[in-house]
Amino acid sequence: MEIGALIMLIVAVGVGIYILFYFVPVGLWFSALLSGVKISLLQLVFMRWRKVPPKVIVSALIEGTKAGLILNRDELEAHYLAGGRVAQVTHALVSASKANIDLTFKMATAIDLAGRDVYEAVQMSVIPKVINTPPVTAVSKDGIQLIAKARVTLRANIRQLVGGAGEETVLARVGEGIVSSIGSSESHKTVLENPDFISRVVLEKGLDAGTAFEILSIDIADIDIGKNIGAVLQTDQAEADLKIAQAKAEERRAMAVALEQENKALAQQMRAKVIEAEAEVPRAMAEAFRNGQLGIMDYYRMKNIEADTNMRDNIANPSDKGKKK
Repeated sequence: MEIGALIMLIVAVGVGIYILFYFVPVGLWFSALLSGVKISLLQLVFMRWRKVPPKVIVSALIEGTKAGLILNRDELEAHYLAGGRVAQVTHALVSASKANIDLTFKMATAIDLAGRDVYEAVQMSVIPKVINTPPVTAVSKDGIQLIAKARVTLRANIRQLVGGAGEETVLARVGEGIVSSIGSSESHKTVLENPDFISRVVLEKGLDAGTAFEILSIDIADIDIGKNIGAVLQTDQAEADLKIAQAKAEERRAMAVALEQENKALAQQMRAKVIEAEAEVPRAMAEAFRNGQLGIMDYYRMKNIEADTNMRDNIANPSDKGKKK
């Protein structure tokens, strides 16, 4: 029993020491003291209760003090509780101080809370970043398509990082400027001979206004010749005109066919009327015989005249006779 009680006592003492050093980080306080950071053990304990890791705050204070910066512990805690990245902000402030960049703690925390990497922004202010545009297709006035690729050198604008447009906007504006400059060129040969013309025109437009970056240079990396858009458009227009002409010709043909069919129908109608009128002749003759207005000799004379007429017609038009046969 005595051995068991001793073991329990040792475990309890160990747990107690662990809890004590967890809430009272003596080692961290000693490191801060040696680094010239004035902070009490009680403040470190209060940080535990406020859900703030003391190591993050003390490390930031030590880094700032060694770099000659004056950082406020309460401001660092407030930034951490707001969801900020204390270490990144501290790194950015130290880098900006060494590079003579005017960056205040308030501005750095605002940039960090806005979702941007303030440390990367400071590095980008010192070492500009080069981004490549995707292939930009444009057509010059002579109808030749050109495909250009550009390299844009950017430097971060610290004062416009909060609320400023990002790299996507810069790329879109540069692409728009390339299209505009190529489209205003009289010939594609001019662009190929002087590609720096595109860079000058694009830079003069001030495309970095309202963005979080400053455009240092725009260099045309490559220009390729694409299709002859003018010829393609003319070919398409000619094909469209041909189809329109064919449609109009088909319409006229259909109208002519319809008119022909109408005329044939009208001819049949008139022929039917002639046949109907010829059918009345025998009736009229029979009526004349009954009424005594026509005799048998008159009928024979009429037949002789009709036979003589047919004979003369056959002699005068032998071809019509063959057709009738």
